[in-house]
Amino acid sequence: MRLTGESCLVVGAGEVALRKVRLLRAAGARLTLVAPQCHAELRALFEAGELDWREREFSESDIAGQRLIIAATGDRTVNARVSRAAQVQGIPVNVVDDPELSSFITPAIVDRSPLVIAVSSGGNVPVLARLVRARLESMIPAGFGHLARFAGSFRDKVKARFPEVGARRQFWEAVLEGPLADDVIGGNEERARVAMEQALENGVGPDSGCVYLVGAGPGNPDLLTFRALRLMQQADVVLYDNLVAPSLLELVRRDAERIYVGKERNNHALPQEAINALLARLALSGKRVLRLKGGDPFTFGRGGEEIETLVEQSIPFEVVPGITSASGAAAYAGIPLTHRDHAQSVTFVTGHRKDGSIALDWPALVRPGQTVVIYMGVSTARELCAAFIAHGKPATTPAAVVEWATCETQRTVVGTLADLSDKISEFGIHSPALIIVGEVVQLADKLAWYRRVESHT
Repeated sequence: MRLTGESCLVVGAGEVALRKVRLLRAAGARLTLVAPQCHAELRALFEAGELDWREREFSESDIAGQRLIIAATGDRTVNARVSRAAQVQGIPVNVVDDPELSSFITPAIVDRSPLVIAVSSGGNVPVLARLVRARLESMIPAGFGHLARFAGSFRDKVKARFPEVGARRQFWEAVLEGPLADDVIGGNEERARVAMEQALENGVGPDSGCVYLVGAGPGNPDLLTFRALRLMQQADVVLYDNLVAPSLLELVRRDAERIYVGKERNNHALPQEAINALLARLALSGKRVLRLKGGDPFTFGRGGEEIETLVEQSIPFEVVPGITSASGAAAYAGIPLTHRDHAQSVTFVTGHRKDGSIALDWPALVRPGQTVVIYMGVSTARELCAAFIAHGKPATTPAAVVEWATCETQRTVVGTLADLSDKISEFGIHSPALIIVGEVVQLADKLAWYRRVESHT
């Protein structure tokens, strides 16, 4: 219903009425409340002049001149009076959670204005409609509202350029599923407008390739960002490596080409330089290329190296951050990276450098009051632990390794710098895994909520 500037009545002024008022205000309605008492937030709106409040019980005279009425008193007798009075006057009325007394029902809303999606159970199970809405919220980016407004601004031009319905539909499909739409959603509307004008002039949708550098997070599919999931569903080609959990690949578009590029220590299916070149070659051929990386692309993910090649060749790209593995592993293992009683800072390091050495800034890493998280350190765990001790860290310092963090196969093994490498061998821990060193590790057994530790001192 078009309610901008229309008079609408809400009978009741509690929590439920507040939710309905929010919806009606978003629709631009002029609101009147009738209730002897008022929710604090509604009272604030009344005092700000945003709505009218009649501080008394409902009267049949209140419905005069109303375009729409909602009864939300919690008292079925009062609600029934409101319903009868409204229906006699032919005014649409909704009694919250009571379809029998309602002439219309309010659906659960996914609001990406001007794109709006409504989910209804016909008033039978409103909670189920809200659950479906929650799923849709995770699938539909907030930027779709920008895309709808952008497309609407070109509606007349597209109609004039393509008077035949079929050709117009094909044009919109090409535009709304391509890089142009990603530019709008990602906030680069200026570039999108240039591409749209070119597409209208050429009579085809833009077909230039691009690269999405996407952080897949630590492994659990539920920890993907909405943006990552959407790009996984629209890519033509996916490049993935050993650190991407198999369950994540199941979310990639089924007909997309998949290319494994390895990235295990000393066993790369493709060298990094070849991966960089492959990304550029595929994008230049017009493909939408997804580079799926475990954790976050800019945290020991070599994302910077890969996009340098794209910049050199003027290839459009987008970087989508992910939950870095250190955060995921710590949270799911019950090991706070910082804690007022144990650690006031945290440092992330990689267990081996480009030349294969472990020449780290050891004086900085052995300072007290901090947590150190070591990426890619399982294969050099013995040397790393020995170096910590050699540079002054007590051998009794708590240390843990977390394997396949956040996944169903997660394992956490806790020990000390003196024995952690032996425990890694004993429990058969392999990459992907992170090592955490610091006093916070002693909290793991107490705070672990996802998987219990496998060993402790």
